[in-house]
Amino acid sequence: MKLQNLFLTLFLIISCISRAQNSKEVLFSIDTTSYNVEEFKRIYLKNLDLVKDDSQKDLNQYLDLFVGYKLKVNKAYKLGLQNGSKYQNELNSYRNQLSKTYLNDSKVTNQLIEEAYSRSLKEVKASHILITFDENIKGSDTLVFYNKALDLKRRIEKGESFEAVALANSQDPSVAENKGNLGYFSAFRMVYPFESAAYKTKIGALSNPVRTRFGYHIIKVTDIRDNKGEVTVAHIMILNPADATEEAKAKAKQTIDDISKKIQQGESFEALASQFSEDKSSAAKGGVLQRFGTGQLSSEAFENVAFSLEKQGEISQPFESGFGWHIVKLIEKHPLKKMEESKSELEAKIKRDERSIIITNTLANKLKSKYSVVTNTKNYQNIEKLVTDAIYSQTWELPKDNSALESEVLVIEKNKKVATNSFASYIFSQQKNKLTTKPLKKLVAELYESWKSEQLIAYYTDNLENEFSDFKNVMEEYRDGLLLFDLMEKEIWTKSKLDTIGLKNYYNDNLTKYIWKERYDVDILSSTDAKVLESAQKMLLKGKSIEDIKAKFNKDNKVQIMVKSGVFEKNYDVLDKIPVLTKGAKNTYKDANYSFLVYVKNIKPSETKSFDECKSRVINDYQQFLEANWVDTLKKEFTVKINREVFEKVKQQLK
Repeated sequence: MKLQNLFLTLFLIISCISRAQNSKEVLFSIDTTSYNVEEFKRIYLKNLDLVKDDSQKDLNQYLDLFVGYKLKVNKAYKLGLQNGSKYQNELNSYRNQLSKTYLNDSKVTNQLIEEAYSRSLKEVKASHILITFDENIKGSDTLVFYNKALDLKRRIEKGESFEAVALANSQDPSVAENKGNLGYFSAFRMVYPFESAAYKTKIGALSNPVRTRFGYHIIKVTDIRDNKGEVTVAHIMILNPADATEEAKAKAKQTIDDISKKIQQGESFEALASQFSEDKSSAAKGGVLQRFGTGQLSSEAFENVAFSLEKQGEISQPFESGFGWHIVKLIEKHPLKKMEESKSELEAKIKRDERSIIITNTLANKLKSKYSVVTNTKNYQNIEKLVTDAIYSQTWELPKDNSALESEVLVIEKNKKVATNSFASYIFSQQKNKLTTKPLKKLVAELYESWKSEQLIAYYTDNLENEFSDFKNVMEEYRDGLLLFDLMEKEIWTKSKLDTIGLKNYYNDNLTKYIWKERYDVDILSSTDAKVLESAQKMLLKGKSIEDIKAKFNKDNKVQIMVKSGVFEKNYDVLDKIPVLTKGAKNTYKDANYSFLVYVKNIKPSETKSFDECKSRVINDYQQFLEANWVDTLKKEFTVKINREVFEKVKQQLK
């Protein structure tokens, strides 16, 4: 979380930093490193509408922030943090991830987005029969499996039961349970070739054998329906405690059943959610969750119940998920998103899907036209001579004498020379895929085209900074952000956790920040029936227990009283609504829906928290204290020179 928060701060302060020197006019320097006007102006203007703190819009304040940031980056370089293997690996990983955005063909991508959106409007119900074989087998070698699948299709077309043929022949491990039935699915739920065949097959019809990485499929489409879209629901959740005893599980089940009965008695769903739901993120909002579609939650049981509700305001019976017990109320059903609203999400899915291969191949073909590519014919022919039939049995070895493989076989843009042994190693690595193309010359040519495409994309990727200025800017930002994270961890975060003496001293110097308010050990009783609560109050005053009260009023399948117990400060929930809390059972409050009785068993006076009781907050405060004094220390370590005359001109230009 620290890294995420740090980058958010960096984005607000110094988004898209670039070291490109578009102006020689120096605004300030740190030791021997100069920072120009153009960079400062560009960053300030880019973030002007993003910052919420007016002090950051003030140019004097902004310059201080900017100089402070640069001081920290200089400190990181001085410590050599840029040489750390963890830093290098993280930077390379990010660059690889970012570069995927640029390994794209917009026309092909848009076509795939439109296709995916069109398919997402429908859900297909289909069954299949699978004939498996090694995914690396190509061409005519797959014919025997194709014909087997085709034969099964013909048998079904002549009248045999699809389910019977599937049970006897399908090699999908789930066939014994589902007889080939895969249920309903939409775009991106199946591998792309399977999805395409399913969407192109009419209801009741069989597809021709379709090849995926799993083998050949015969697909039968049994239904096509409109996609269900999304829903907004509210829920009340009672958690199943981790490693709970049977008694604890039974208690959770009893609690959700009691709440359900109170709903049936006419009590407010929202009020009950606010009081009793253990999903704290939604309880304060009456249990309302963000809208979602099928497949978006981690609980199929929850989705099934949510989508089964038809009428607005309809409430489910209690049901169990992997998280605990729920009651769900339908707030609203939403139609599917429009194309423009879905575009970004669909594009992200495409890049993680087999569809991305289509985009990659298109890019490789474009790069063949974009760059000058020269093959060294002599060295290519040397490779042809070295490859033998042993490659078909995965036993071909690279020659021990590499003299024939020393020079380049491929030259890209006259400056990128790729060695012949790189191609030879590629061939060696590919034989594990059980290559089948014959004759050998055709196989080598096929592998060379594949390898050349990889080399072109690699060259393009390595030069993205030269191709796209925005890529260069983002990489500069991330590079410095990583360094700053490592520096903060070293100088601030780790120190604040391990410096036990410093922590204790800070705690002792700031005891007034760590005070318990007056606390109350209470049972909070609530009921919609004021008379029931009055009776419960009388029982408490006579010395009866909470268990006695629940036994009297919560019976015959009817729940009249709910109880919440614990030690709370005065500002907790209903406690804060009672002006003066006294020991005993005379503290009452009533709102529009409920009557409350607070039975105060004990009152703990206001006192200083022990160090252990507030350690996490002390650490956080100590971190902020260290960081606040850090920049002043760096200003003494480095020489900062600000060109005030230039800065005054900048201020005039940015007014």
